[in-house]
Amino acid sequence: EIMQLDSSPLHAADITPDLKKKFAFLSGRGDNGSPIIVFPEFPAFGEITDREFHNVLTYLTSVPLSSTSVGFILVIDRRQDRWAAVKGTLLRIAGAFPGNLQLVLVLRPTTLLQRTLSDILFKFNKEEFKMKVPVIMLSSITELHSYIDRTQLTQELGGTQEYCHEKWISHRTAIEGFALMVKKTAQILQSFGTELAETELPNEIQATTILLSTHTSKKEKMKEDILVALGQGSRLLESINEPVVRDPDHNMNQDELENLATVQRLLSQLDETERAFDEFWVRHQTKLEQCLQLRHFEHNYREVRALLDQVSEKLATFSEVGISPAHADHIFSELTTYEEKVCEVLDRATALSNEGDELIQKSHYAEDSIQPKCSELRTISETVNSNLRAKKDHLLKAMELHHRLERASKWVDDGIYLLASQPVDKCQSHEGAELALQELERYLDNAGENQLTDLSTIWKDYEAVLNQQFRDQVEKVFQKQVSMQEMFDKRRVSLKKLAAKQTRPVQPVAPRPEAFIKSPLSSPGNGHLKNGDSGSRHASLSEEEENLAVLRHVMNELLETERAYVEELLCVLQGYASEMDNPAMSHLIPAPLQNKKEVLFGNMPEIYHFHKTFLRELEQYTDCPELVGRCFLERMTDLQIYEKYCHNKPRSESLWRQCSDCAFFQECQKKLEHKLGLDSYLLKPVQRITKYQLLLKEMLKYSKGCEGADDLQEALTSIVGILKAVNDSMHLIAITGYEGNLSELGKLLMQGSFSVWTEHKKGHAKVKDLARFKPMQRHLFLHEKALLFCKRREENGEGYEKAPSYSFKQSLSMSAVGITENAKGDNKKFEIWCNSREEVYIVQAPTAEVKTTWVNEIRKVLTTQLEACRPFKTSQKSNKKGEEKKAEEGVTSPTSDRAAVAKKRFTLQGFSNLKAQKSPTSPDHKTKRQSDPTPFGFKWNKASLSLDASEEHDGYSSAEDPLNSDPEEENGKKLCAGKYTVMADFEKGGAQELSAKSGDVLQLVKEGDDGQFVRNLNTSKEGWIPAANLINLIGKSKSCQSLTSSGSGSGNLSTSSSCSETYTSFSDIKP
Repeated sequence: EIMQLDSSPLHAADITPDLKKKFAFLSGRGDNGSPIIVFPEFPAFGEITDREFHNVLTYLTSVPLSSTSVGFILVIDRRQDRWAAVKGTLLRIAGAFPGNLQLVLVLRPTTLLQRTLSDILFKFNKEEFKMKVPVIMLSSITELHSYIDRTQLTQELGGTQEYCHEKWISHRTAIEGFALMVKKTAQILQSFGTELAETELPNEIQATTILLSTHTSKKEKMKEDILVALGQGSRLLESINEPVVRDPDHNMNQDELENLATVQRLLSQLDETERAFDEFWVRHQTKLEQCLQLRHFEHNYREVRALLDQVSEKLATFSEVGISPAHADHIFSELTTYEEKVCEVLDRATALSNEGDELIQKSHYAEDSIQPKCSELRTISETVNSNLRAKKDHLLKAMELHHRLERASKWVDDGIYLLASQPVDKCQSHEGAELALQELERYLDNAGENQLTDLSTIWKDYEAVLNQQFRDQVEKVFQKQVSMQEMFDKRRVSLKKLAAKQTRPVQPVAPRPEAFIKSPLSSPGNGHLKNGDSGSRHASLSEEEENLAVLRHVMNELLETERAYVEELLCVLQGYASEMDNPAMSHLIPAPLQNKKEVLFGNMPEIYHFHKTFLRELEQYTDCPELVGRCFLERMTDLQIYEKYCHNKPRSESLWRQCSDCAFFQECQKKLEHKLGLDSYLLKPVQRITKYQLLLKEMLKYSKGCEGADDLQEALTSIVGILKAVNDSMHLIAITGYEGNLSELGKLLMQGSFSVWTEHKKGHAKVKDLARFKPMQRHLFLHEKALLFCKRREENGEGYEKAPSYSFKQSLSMSAVGITENAKGDNKKFEIWCNSREEVYIVQAPTAEVKTTWVNEIRKVLTTQLEACRPFKTSQKSNKKGEEKKAEEGVTSPTSDRAAVAKKRFTLQGFSNLKAQKSPTSPDHKTKRQSDPTPFGFKWNKASLSLDASEEHDGYSSAEDPLNSDPEEENGKKLCAGKYTVMADFEKGGAQELSAKSGDVLQLVKEGDDGQFVRNLNTSKEGWIPAANLINLIGKSKSCQSLTSSGSGSGNLSTSSSCSETYTSFSDIKP
């Protein structure tokens, strides 16, 4: 109704200034309900413009509800005016009154002259007014009261009506404003209702959720607008009713009553509109909520349907019956384990079907779509459940037959052993034969379920599980049983004859069944049969078949774990890594994690893309698992990408610990529905690379003699090599204090911890005697071009922060190094020396085997360098013959009976001093240990003899070698390069000294006579601090410069103390 109202041409708010002039107003109603318009005394009436006159009369005639049917009554008050004013008013009204007129009452001027003129001139000018209604000239108010009741007139006209023009204008403005608000509200509601009705339901959960949220927000805004309109209408109603509330006896005039009715009608219409909209919204909201429920149902249906298909396909793979009891038990165990997942899927399918039924019971609009899906889920679930029960029954039946065959085979073997173990000499007597016969009878009587029935019964009872291979097994065991029974029958016949008749003693020979195997009950002291076959007790299954079954099982495990690994990598990359680039998730990412995706995930995308391809290649070897070593060998180079991942793992671990509790990771984990955090999945690559070693070992164990055994062995060796390289490199990056580039030292060959003594020819005997009994613990890194001595330090902290670091101490160039394989007194010691044995390092390995490994590796390095430089040797040959001869003679000349104590030494020392090489012989060669004097380019004598200097000096001490006296271990007065935290304030004592405050971080730059030259990283200032003061300042603070290399959890790259353990510790990680 509101929507179809014609818009009023004018509103009170538009002509408020004109209305306030009060040259005309609505007063009341006539006897027949005609609205009364009063033109009060208004001296300036002639100055009213036509527009103002027209606007006011047009508006006043539009206000009353009954004006169109009965017409208006005009009351013109001109008692204080002249006839000219009366005439002008009537002419204006006649020419411009916009409504119907019923009666015109004119209060003529009261002065005698003007009244007389009015009477006369009105009669003559009556036709001039052109009015179709009577115009009555009144002389007094009393005459007016005879036409209009006093209650309908204002007090100025002798009436009793209380009229306030300002209040009337205010009410009319408010009513019209309220009506306009109601109209706009109705239009907005109608437009919104149309939008809702025409909205197409989305097909996705997220879109449906957003649409429901958007529409709900708009609806709430609409409700707020309606409440505002209702509040305004209520206040307006109170204002109109105010006189009645103030004075219960107050009688409202017709205009007030109409205003009251108008407001009440508008409020009623607004309530009705609100109720209609609420009803429509409830229907629309229900439909949207049902749509969202449907989208969730469909999404879950697709997931459950895929899972049902997956478990159906997996159940179809459990078709084997096994080739042995153990194999059958293993298959059944796998099926039982998988049954848990099947039951979870079936429970989820049942729950989803019940959910669909509930939607249908609640009159869901998509019942026709939900019902078929629920029926389909129940049908497939029943099928899967039936298949599961059938598979279990099938395997149980197969296991039953396998165990029957096993018991029968054992019973037969034991029977054969019984025959073989009966004492022949005792059977010659009557009593002995009787006892032996009774023993055989008891054994046959106690056969029970151990004995197989006839084959036809077995074929009938186990028809469902018998394939050709199984049939052959049954026939083989049954034939074995028949043979054993024949042997029993023959023995029984012989024993019965002996028991019935005494004969002279004979030596019967125990039967030798060629097709059967000895019983495990046999012992070295007992007589037993010797089998000419394989030596295996059970003939039911060949060793090759057993090995092949195990190989297939390991291959299945390899493929299944590889598939799971690829899926987990993809899940992490999509659910975490990609979300770091999602703008919608950016507000959840903390500042330390911003732009750190490559630090957190390393080269995981590269690993994922490799394994996607690697998985497809592995699947090609499903039917020939013994050949899978070729696949690993072809991809061995690609597997080295794990080294990069492991190198980045400490940084990743540190970043994870810093941000692990942030909302971003929690939200991602919630979306993925993962029970474990991201750190567990970041550990997967470390676990996976170690898992290959275990699987390859297992496959190699059961593939001896197979075609691919060599490839498997080579693949295993390569994998172990990769693990060793990764582990070594993790130790290598933990070295601090080395100023050069470690990559220039060549490939890292070995690393491990040793006890080290040093001996220096230039040292003093006193210092050497003091130092020789105190070895240093050093971690050695053998490169192709250098040997590094480092000190191992255990760092405090957790995870990778707890891993050791290594402080660099000394390096020896391999081009100037020699070795002595055996040092006196310990088979775990060997010597490394340089500069013609002026510097000797006695190294003690943890075991003799470790020592041998290191010596061999160092020998290889020296040999390789020697052979690489032989062209240079050839070019110098003619110039060095004499020196070579002298050197050879000097080396091999015996000097005393102690020359028999020979030590092998290898060296490339002297290459840089080729031209200046001195002769190895010297006057005091009889009192000093003779080093290998052979310079590079001369004859390289592996078994050079030397005097044993250990008898004179006892060998293992040093005076001046910086390695021998460890400042940090002995007196703590020297500090390593690094960063330290100041523990107390220090004021400088000189101009070149540096002040420091507690908490400042100092970096040691260099050491001098005045102490340590340091840089204050907090103030960026540099200066000297006396060494003693600096040690007191830093207290127990540790250098924060150390790098860490290994991590917490099951995937730690562990360190090792010996070369033989270098890769073992890494490979033993539990995947």
